[in-house]
Amino acid sequence: MPARAELRIGDLEVYLNDHEVTVALAVLGTVAPGYHEGIQSGIPAFIRFTIELWQYNRMWRDRLLISKVIERHLTYNVVTKEYKITFLKGDTRPIYSTRDLRDAQRVLSEARSVKLMPASSLDLDDVIYVRVRAESALNGENTFVARMAGTAEQTLLQSDFRTIRRIQ
Repeated sequence: MPARAELRIGDLEVYLNDHEVTVALAVLGTVAPGYHEGIQSGIPAFIRFTIELWQYNRMWRDRLLISKVIERHLTYNVVTKEYKITFLKGDTRPIYSTRDLRDAQRVLSEARSVKLMPASSLDLDDVIYVRVRAESALNGENTFVARMAGTAEQTLLQSDFRTIRRIQ
C-alpha cells in the first residue's frame, strides 16, 4: 500500500501583474513528519516547484508555452541549531536562516510573484492554464522507492482555464 502523500498545493493564483502572466502558490506539508529525524541528523531536504504555462487547443494536444523551475534546499546545523534555506534555482534571494522549523517551512512553501511571460506575447483569445508540480525529497532523491519509503513526495495541480481578454 503506497504511503499517503502529505504534500499538497493549497493555494494557486494566476493573474496579470505589470502586463505579465504571474503565478503565486503556497504548498502545504513541504517538510513531512517523516523528514524530521533525517533533517535533525543533518540530511538536507529539497523542494522543487515546476510551473508550466500551457495553451489549450480544442482539437489537438495542448501546447507548452513556458516552464520554470524553482528549487530550494533546507539544511539543519546541529551545532548552532539553525535551519538554513538556500535558494538554488528560479530565486535570487539571499540565504535565509532561522531557529524555528515553522518559519523555515513557511519560507520553503511559498512562491510569490513568479513571472512566466509577457501577456503581450499571447493572443487575447488564447485559452491558457497553469500546471504546477511540487516535489519534496530528503537528500534530493525523488524516486518511486523513496516515495514508498516516505522520504519523498510529489503532487500536481492545474489551474482553471483563462484568457487574456477581460469578459464582462
